[in-house]
Amino acid sequence: MAGKVVVTGMGIVSSLGLDLETNWTNVVAGQSGIRYITLFDASKSQTRIAGEVPGGFAEHSKQYIKKRAASQMTRVTKMCVVASKDAVRHAGIDFEQMDKTRCSVIMGVVSTGNSSVEIDTTPQNTVFKSMSNSMSAWVSLEYQLTGPNYAVNTACASSAYALAAGFDMIRNHQADIVLVGGADSIINKEEIEGFNALYALSVQNDPPERASKPFSADRDGFVIGEGAGVIILESEESAIRRGAVIYAELAGYGLSSEGYNIMAPMKDGEGMAFTMNKALYSTGLSVHEVDYINAHGTSTELNDRYETLAIKRVFGDHARQIPVSSSKSMLGHTIGAAGTIEGIITTLSLYHGIITPTINLFNPDPDLDLDFVPHVFRKQEIHVALSNSFGFGGHNATIVFRKY
Repeated sequence: MAGKVVVTGMGIVSSLGLDLETNWTNVVAGQSGIRYITLFDASKSQTRIAGEVPGGFAEHSKQYIKKRAASQMTRVTKMCVVASKDAVRHAGIDFEQMDKTRCSVIMGVVSTGNSSVEIDTTPQNTVFKSMSNSMSAWVSLEYQLTGPNYAVNTACASSAYALAAGFDMIRNHQADIVLVGGADSIINKEEIEGFNALYALSVQNDPPERASKPFSADRDGFVIGEGAGVIILESEESAIRRGAVIYAELAGYGLSSEGYNIMAPMKDGEGMAFTMNKALYSTGLSVHEVDYINAHGTSTELNDRYETLAIKRVFGDHARQIPVSSSKSMLGHTIGAAGTIEGIITTLSLYHGIITPTINLFNPDPDLDLDFVPHVFRKQEIHVALSNSFGFGGHNATIVFRKY
Protein backbone atom coordinates (compact mmCIF):
# COMPACT_ATOMS: atom_id res chain seq x y z
CA MET A 1 0.00 0.00 0.00
CA ALA A 2 1.29 3.46 -0.91
CA GLY A 3 2.42 5.56 2.03
CA LYS A 4 1.57 9.16 2.78
CA VAL A 5 3.23 12.14 1.08
CA VAL A 6 4.00 14.87 3.60
CA VAL A 7 5.25 18.47 3.67
CA THR A 8 8.44 18.88 5.72
CA GLY A 9 9.80 22.25 4.56
CA MET A 10 8.81 25.48 2.80
CA GLY A 11 10.38 28.64 1.44
CA ILE A 12 8.85 31.85 0.02
CA VAL A 13 10.15 35.01 -1.60
CA SER A 14 7.34 37.47 -2.42
CA SER A 15 6.22 41.07 -2.25
CA LEU A 16 5.44 40.45 1.43
CA GLY A 17 8.94 39.37 2.41
CA LEU A 18 12.13 37.48 1.66
CA ASP A 19 11.55 34.51 3.96
CA LEU A 20 8.80 32.18 5.14
CA GLU A 21 8.24 33.72 8.58
CA THR A 22 7.90 37.29 7.29
CA ASN A 23 5.49 36.21 4.57
CA TRP A 24 3.29 34.23 6.96
CA THR A 25 3.20 37.06 9.51
CA ASN A 26 2.18 39.57 6.82
CA VAL A 27 -0.43 37.31 5.20
CA VAL A 28 -2.06 36.62 8.57
CA ALA A 29 -2.03 40.36 9.31
CA GLY A 30 -3.77 41.11 6.00
CA GLN A 31 -0.93 43.23 4.64
CA SER A 32 -0.79 44.15 0.96
CA GLY A 33 2.42 43.81 -1.04
CA ILE A 34 1.11 45.84 -3.98
CA ARG A 35 3.04 49.06 -4.73
CA TYR A 36 3.91 51.33 -7.66
CA ILE A 37 6.22 49.63 -10.14
CA THR A 38 9.93 50.45 -9.82
CA LEU A 39 11.46 47.81 -12.14
CA PHE A 40 10.81 50.03 -15.19
CA ASP A 41 9.26 53.41 -15.96
CA ALA A 42 5.56 52.58 -15.90
CA SER A 43 4.36 56.21 -15.87
CA LYS A 44 2.79 55.85 -19.33
CA SER A 45 1.35 52.37 -18.75
CA GLN A 46 -2.35 51.77 -18.07
CA THR A 47 -1.31 49.59 -15.13
CA ARG A 48 1.37 51.14 -12.92
CA ILE A 49 1.20 48.80 -9.92
CA ALA A 50 2.42 45.31 -9.04
CA GLY A 51 3.57 43.14 -6.16
CA GLU A 52 7.34 43.56 -6.50
CA VAL A 53 9.73 41.62 -4.30
CA PRO A 54 11.36 44.04 -1.78
CA GLY A 55 14.33 46.01 -3.10
CA GLY A 56 16.76 44.34 -0.73
CA PHE A 57 16.46 41.03 -2.58
CA ALA A 58 19.56 41.48 -4.77
CA GLU A 59 21.79 41.90 -1.72
CA HIS A 60 19.94 39.19 0.20
CA SER A 61 20.49 36.66 -2.60
CA LYS A 62 24.29 37.04 -2.38
CA GLN A 63 24.25 35.01 0.85
CA TYR A 64 22.79 32.09 -1.11
CA ILE A 65 24.35 32.16 -4.58
CA LYS A 66 28.01 32.37 -5.65
CA LYS A 67 28.95 35.28 -7.89
CA ARG A 68 29.70 33.27 -11.05
CA ALA A 69 26.46 31.27 -10.83
CA ALA A 70 24.50 34.47 -10.08
CA SER A 71 25.76 36.03 -13.32
CA GLN A 72 24.13 33.13 -15.20
CA MET A 73 20.74 33.52 -13.50
CA THR A 74 17.87 35.97 -13.91
CA ARG A 75 16.35 37.67 -10.87
CA VAL A 76 13.53 35.13 -11.04
CA THR A 77 15.86 32.13 -11.08
CA LYS A 78 17.68 33.61 -8.06
CA MET A 79 14.32 33.85 -6.24
CA CYS A 80 13.77 30.16 -6.95
CA VAL A 81 17.21 29.17 -5.64
CA VAL A 82 16.82 31.31 -2.49
CA ALA A 83 13.36 29.87 -1.73
CA SER A 84 14.67 26.33 -2.38
CA LYS A 85 17.64 26.70 -0.03
CA ASP A 86 15.38 28.19 2.65
CA ALA A 87 12.96 25.26 2.24
CA VAL A 88 15.78 22.71 2.56
CA ARG A 89 17.03 24.46 5.69
CA HIS A 90 13.47 24.67 7.07
CA ALA A 91 13.10 20.91 6.51
CA GLY A 92 16.42 20.22 8.26
CA ILE A 93 17.65 18.07 5.35
CA ASP A 94 21.32 17.13 5.05
CA PHE A 95 21.53 15.71 1.54
CA GLU A 96 24.93 14.16 2.34
CA GLN A 97 23.01 11.76 4.58
CA MET A 98 20.39 10.99 1.90
CA ASP A 99 20.39 8.75 -1.17
CA LYS A 100 20.69 11.51 -3.79
CA THR A 101 19.44 9.21 -6.55
CA ARG A 102 16.08 9.35 -4.76
CA CYS A 103 15.94 13.15 -4.46
CA SER A 104 14.28 15.12 -7.27
CA VAL A 105 13.41 18.68 -8.29
CA ILE A 106 10.28 19.74 -10.18
CA MET A 107 9.62 23.42 -10.87
CA GLY A 108 6.59 25.15 -12.37
CA VAL A 109 8.02 27.64 -14.85
CA VAL A 110 6.16 29.89 -17.30
CA SER A 111 9.26 31.93 -18.09
CA THR A 112 12.58 32.70 -16.44
CA GLY A 113 11.92 36.44 -16.50
CA ASN A 114 14.64 37.17 -19.09
CA SER A 115 12.78 40.26 -20.26
CA SER A 116 13.50 43.94 -20.86
CA VAL A 117 13.92 44.58 -17.11
CA GLU A 118 16.77 42.04 -16.79
CA ILE A 119 20.04 43.96 -16.56
CA ASP A 120 23.68 42.95 -17.12
CA THR A 121 22.92 40.06 -19.48
CA THR A 122 25.99 39.19 -21.55
CA PRO A 123 25.81 37.23 -24.82
CA GLN A 124 27.35 34.12 -23.21
CA ASN A 125 24.78 34.16 -20.38
CA THR A 126 21.70 34.80 -22.54
CA VAL A 127 21.10 31.09 -23.14
CA PHE A 128 21.48 30.08 -19.48
CA LYS A 129 19.17 32.89 -18.39
CA SER A 130 16.48 31.88 -20.89
CA MET A 131 16.47 28.10 -20.38
CA SER A 132 13.10 27.19 -18.87
CA ASN A 133 14.71 24.17 -17.16
CA SER A 134 17.36 26.33 -15.51
CA MET A 135 15.52 26.71 -12.19
CA SER A 136 15.25 22.98 -11.51
CA ALA A 137 18.76 22.45 -12.87
CA TRP A 138 20.38 25.04 -10.59
CA VAL A 139 18.65 23.62 -7.51
CA SER A 140 19.69 20.10 -8.47
CA LEU A 141 23.29 21.28 -9.05
CA GLU A 142 23.35 23.03 -5.68
CA TYR A 143 22.94 19.72 -3.82
CA GLN A 144 24.26 17.32 -6.53
CA LEU A 145 20.89 15.56 -6.64
CA THR A 146 20.70 12.84 -9.28
CA GLY A 147 16.99 12.05 -9.28
CA PRO A 148 14.99 13.60 -12.16
CA ASN A 149 14.88 17.39 -12.39
CA TYR A 150 12.55 19.13 -14.82
CA ALA A 151 10.13 22.01 -15.40
CA VAL A 152 6.36 22.02 -15.92
CA ASN A 153 4.52 24.78 -17.81
CA THR A 154 0.75 25.00 -17.44
CA ALA A 155 0.47 28.79 -17.15
CA CYS A 156 -0.92 29.96 -13.80
CA ALA A 157 -1.35 26.35 -12.62
CA SER A 158 2.31 25.41 -13.31
CA SER A 159 3.57 24.90 -9.78
CA ALA A 160 0.32 23.21 -8.72
CA TYR A 161 0.91 20.70 -11.53
CA ALA A 162 4.48 20.37 -10.22
CA LEU A 163 3.05 19.47 -6.78
CA ALA A 164 0.92 16.78 -8.40
CA ALA A 165 3.95 15.40 -10.26
CA GLY A 166 6.02 15.36 -7.05
CA PHE A 167 3.21 13.57 -5.22
CA ASP A 168 3.08 10.88 -7.93
CA MET A 169 6.85 10.44 -7.92
CA ILE A 170 6.85 9.66 -4.18
CA ARG A 171 3.69 7.52 -4.28
CA ASN A 172 5.18 5.50 -7.16
CA HIS A 173 8.38 4.90 -5.14
CA GLN A 174 10.52 6.84 -7.64
CA ALA A 175 11.73 9.31 -5.00
CA ASP A 176 11.87 9.88 -1.23
CA ILE A 177 12.17 13.68 -1.40
CA VAL A 178 11.03 16.07 -4.13
CA LEU A 179 11.69 19.81 -4.06
CA VAL A 180 8.62 21.26 -5.74
CA GLY A 181 8.08 24.90 -6.54
CA GLY A 182 7.81 27.72 -8.98
CA ALA A 183 9.08 31.24 -9.55
CA ASP A 184 7.88 33.98 -11.85
CA SER A 185 7.83 37.64 -12.71
CA ILE A 186 6.01 39.28 -15.60
CA ILE A 187 6.57 42.81 -14.26
CA ASN A 188 7.92 44.25 -17.49
CA LYS A 189 6.63 46.73 -20.08
CA GLU A 190 5.85 44.22 -22.83
CA GLU A 191 3.85 41.74 -20.75
CA ILE A 192 1.92 44.41 -18.86
CA GLU A 193 0.97 46.01 -22.18
CA GLY A 194 -0.05 42.56 -23.47
CA PHE A 195 -2.31 41.81 -20.51
CA ASN A 196 -3.75 45.35 -20.68
CA ALA A 197 -4.67 44.66 -24.34
CA LEU A 198 -6.61 41.61 -23.10
CA TYR A 199 -8.37 43.76 -20.44
CA ALA A 200 -7.09 41.28 -17.84
CA LEU A 201 -5.20 43.63 -15.48
CA SER A 202 -6.54 46.07 -12.95
CA VAL A 203 -6.06 49.72 -13.89
CA GLN A 204 -7.18 51.03 -10.49
CA ASN A 205 -3.70 52.32 -9.69
CA ASP A 206 -4.48 54.54 -6.73
CA PRO A 207 -4.05 53.47 -4.00
CA PRO A 208 -2.04 50.41 -5.14
CA GLU A 209 -2.77 48.28 -2.08
CA ARG A 210 -6.54 48.42 -2.75
CA ALA A 211 -6.42 47.25 -6.40
CA SER A 212 -6.48 43.47 -5.87
CA LYS A 213 -9.99 42.83 -4.59
CA PRO A 214 -11.24 39.33 -5.32
CA PHE A 215 -15.00 38.75 -5.08
CA SER A 216 -15.71 42.50 -4.97
CA ALA A 217 -18.40 44.12 -7.10
CA ASP A 218 -15.90 46.70 -8.43
CA ARG A 219 -13.04 44.27 -9.25
CA ASP A 220 -11.50 45.11 -12.62
CA GLY A 221 -8.76 42.55 -13.22
CA PHE A 222 -5.83 40.87 -11.55
CA VAL A 223 -2.73 42.55 -10.17
CA ILE A 224 0.63 41.04 -11.08
CA GLY A 225 2.82 39.73 -8.29
CA GLU A 226 6.25 38.12 -8.45
CA GLY A 227 8.21 35.71 -6.33
CA ALA A 228 8.95 32.06 -5.64
CA GLY A 229 7.55 29.30 -3.48
CA VAL A 230 9.16 25.92 -2.78
CA ILE A 231 7.69 22.98 -0.86
CA ILE A 232 9.62 19.91 0.29
CA LEU A 233 7.49 16.84 -0.36
CA GLU A 234 8.72 13.69 1.35
CA SER A 235 7.55 10.15 1.92
CA GLU A 236 6.18 9.73 5.43
CA GLU A 237 8.67 6.92 5.97
CA SER A 238 11.66 9.14 5.08
CA ALA A 239 10.37 12.04 7.21
CA ILE A 240 9.87 9.81 10.28
CA ARG A 241 13.23 8.13 9.78
CA ARG A 242 15.09 11.43 10.00
CA GLY A 243 12.87 12.92 12.73
CA ALA A 244 11.47 15.72 10.59
CA VAL A 245 8.69 18.10 11.59
CA ILE A 246 5.67 17.26 9.41
CA TYR A 247 3.52 20.30 8.59
CA ALA A 248 0.73 18.61 6.61
CA GLU A 249 -0.09 15.72 4.35
CA LEU A 250 -0.55 16.27 0.61
CA ALA A 251 -3.49 13.89 0.29
CA GLY A 252 -4.25 14.03 -3.43
CA TYR A 253 -5.10 16.24 -6.38
CA GLY A 254 -7.30 16.79 -9.42
CA LEU A 255 -5.99 17.98 -12.78
CA SER A 256 -7.98 18.69 -15.91
CA SER A 257 -7.90 20.48 -19.23
CA GLU A 258 -11.03 22.35 -20.22
CA GLY A 259 -10.50 22.13 -23.99
CA TYR A 260 -12.66 25.25 -24.21
CA ASN A 261 -10.92 28.62 -24.66
CA ILE A 262 -7.34 29.93 -24.58
CA MET A 263 -8.28 32.59 -22.02
CA ALA A 264 -11.82 32.26 -20.60
CA PRO A 265 -12.85 29.47 -18.20
CA MET A 266 -15.80 27.19 -19.01
CA LYS A 267 -19.17 28.83 -18.44
CA ASP A 268 -20.52 28.67 -14.88
CA GLY A 269 -17.29 27.10 -13.61
CA GLU A 270 -18.06 23.66 -15.04
CA GLY A 271 -14.37 22.81 -15.57
CA MET A 272 -13.36 24.14 -12.16
CA ALA A 273 -16.08 22.04 -10.49
CA PHE A 274 -14.96 18.93 -12.37
CA THR A 275 -11.40 19.48 -11.13
CA MET A 276 -12.42 19.90 -7.48
CA ASN A 277 -14.60 16.79 -7.67
CA LYS A 278 -11.71 14.87 -9.20
CA ALA A 279 -9.44 16.00 -6.35
CA LEU A 280 -11.91 14.84 -3.70
CA TYR A 281 -12.41 11.53 -5.51
CA SER A 282 -8.63 10.95 -5.51
CA THR A 283 -8.58 11.16 -1.70
CA GLY A 284 -11.87 9.42 -0.89
CA LEU A 285 -12.96 12.50 1.07
CA SER A 286 -16.55 13.73 1.13
CA VAL A 287 -17.60 17.33 0.52
CA HIS A 288 -18.53 17.64 4.22
CA GLU A 289 -14.92 16.97 5.29
CA VAL A 290 -13.52 20.09 3.59
CA ASP A 291 -12.94 22.90 6.09
CA TYR A 292 -11.25 25.58 3.96
CA ILE A 293 -10.56 26.54 0.33
CA ASN A 294 -7.65 28.72 -0.73
CA ALA A 295 -9.25 30.08 -3.89
CA HIS A 296 -7.58 30.89 -7.19
CA GLY A 297 -9.39 34.20 -6.53
CA THR A 298 -7.73 36.40 -9.14
CA SER A 299 -9.98 39.50 -8.91
CA THR A 300 -11.11 39.10 -12.55
CA GLU A 301 -14.79 39.21 -13.42
CA LEU A 302 -15.04 35.68 -14.84
CA ASN A 303 -12.70 33.78 -12.49
CA ASP A 304 -14.31 35.01 -9.30
CA ARG A 305 -17.85 34.45 -10.60
CA TYR A 306 -17.18 31.00 -12.00
CA GLU A 307 -15.04 29.81 -9.10
CA THR A 308 -17.87 30.76 -6.72
CA LEU A 309 -20.39 28.92 -8.90
CA ALA A 310 -18.05 25.91 -9.09
CA ILE A 311 -17.73 25.73 -5.29
CA LYS A 312 -21.52 25.81 -4.98
CA ARG A 313 -21.83 23.13 -7.66
CA VAL A 314 -19.41 20.81 -5.84
CA PHE A 315 -20.39 21.46 -2.21
CA GLY A 316 -24.09 22.21 -2.49
CA ASP A 317 -25.64 23.51 0.76
CA HIS A 318 -22.32 22.93 2.57
CA ALA A 319 -20.62 25.58 0.38
CA ARG A 320 -21.78 28.42 2.62
CA GLN A 321 -20.22 26.69 5.64
CA ILE A 322 -16.73 26.62 4.08
CA PRO A 323 -14.42 29.63 4.53
CA VAL A 324 -12.91 30.63 1.16
CA SER A 325 -10.11 33.19 0.91
CA SER A 326 -7.78 34.59 -1.73
CA SER A 327 -4.09 35.11 -0.98
CA LYS A 328 -3.87 37.08 -4.24
CA SER A 329 -5.71 39.93 -2.54
CA MET A 330 -2.40 40.55 -0.71
CA LEU A 331 0.32 39.11 -2.97
CA GLY A 332 -1.11 39.73 -6.42
CA HIS A 333 -1.01 36.92 -8.98
CA THR A 334 2.44 35.30 -9.01
CA ILE A 335 1.62 33.28 -12.18
CA GLY A 336 3.88 30.19 -12.30
CA ALA A 337 4.69 30.49 -8.59
CA ALA A 338 1.08 30.85 -7.42
CA GLY A 339 0.33 27.14 -6.94
CA THR A 340 3.15 26.54 -4.48
CA ILE A 341 3.01 29.93 -2.73
CA GLU A 342 -0.71 29.36 -2.09
CA GLY A 343 0.00 25.71 -1.22
CA ILE A 344 2.41 26.93 1.46
CA ILE A 345 -0.17 29.35 2.87
CA THR A 346 -2.74 26.52 2.90
CA THR A 347 -0.28 24.19 4.67
CA LEU A 348 0.50 26.80 7.33
CA SER A 349 -3.23 27.44 7.77
CA LEU A 350 -3.70 23.75 8.60
CA TYR A 351 -0.65 23.65 10.85
CA HIS A 352 -1.47 26.80 12.86
CA GLY A 353 -5.27 26.67 12.75
CA ILE A 354 -5.46 30.10 11.13
CA ILE A 355 -7.49 31.04 8.05
CA THR A 356 -5.88 33.95 6.21
CA PRO A 357 -8.18 36.76 5.03
CA THR A 358 -9.36 38.15 1.72
CA ILE A 359 -8.49 41.83 2.01
CA ASN A 360 -10.13 44.76 0.17
CA LEU A 361 -13.59 43.17 0.30
CA PHE A 362 -15.28 46.49 1.06
CA ASN A 363 -17.89 46.21 -1.66
CA PRO A 364 -18.88 42.52 -1.94
CA ASP A 365 -20.45 41.33 -5.19
CA PRO A 366 -24.01 40.37 -4.11
CA ASP A 367 -23.95 37.46 -6.60
CA LEU A 368 -20.90 35.99 -4.86
CA ASP A 369 -22.29 35.00 -1.49
CA LEU A 370 -19.81 32.58 0.11
CA ASP A 371 -17.81 33.16 3.31
CA PHE A 372 -14.77 34.95 1.87
CA VAL A 373 -13.15 35.74 5.28
CA PRO A 374 -13.12 39.51 4.75
CA HIS A 375 -10.31 41.74 6.07
CA VAL A 376 -9.09 39.79 9.14
CA PHE A 377 -7.75 36.30 9.80
CA ARG A 378 -9.77 33.73 11.69
CA LYS A 379 -8.64 31.20 14.30
CA GLN A 380 -10.21 27.90 13.29
CA GLU A 381 -9.06 24.31 13.31
CA ILE A 382 -8.80 22.92 9.79
CA HIS A 383 -8.53 19.21 8.96
CA VAL A 384 -8.85 19.29 5.15
CA ALA A 385 -8.17 22.18 2.76
CA LEU A 386 -8.20 22.64 -1.00
CA SER A 387 -5.92 24.95 -2.97
CA ASN A 388 -7.17 25.91 -6.44
CA SER A 389 -5.09 27.03 -9.45
CA PHE A 390 -6.62 27.71 -12.87
CA GLY A 391 -4.53 28.85 -15.86
CA PHE A 392 -4.94 30.36 -19.32
CA GLY A 393 -5.27 27.51 -21.82
CA GLY A 394 -7.77 25.70 -19.58
CA HIS A 395 -5.18 24.18 -17.21
CA ASN A 396 -6.95 23.39 -13.91
CA ALA A 397 -5.51 22.03 -10.68
CA THR A 398 -6.89 21.42 -7.21
CA ILE A 399 -4.47 20.20 -4.51
CA VAL A 400 -5.82 18.57 -1.33
CA PHE A 401 -3.93 19.10 1.94
CA ARG A 402 -4.82 17.30 5.15
CA LYS A 403 -3.81 17.96 8.76
CA TYR A 404 -1.13 15.49 9.85
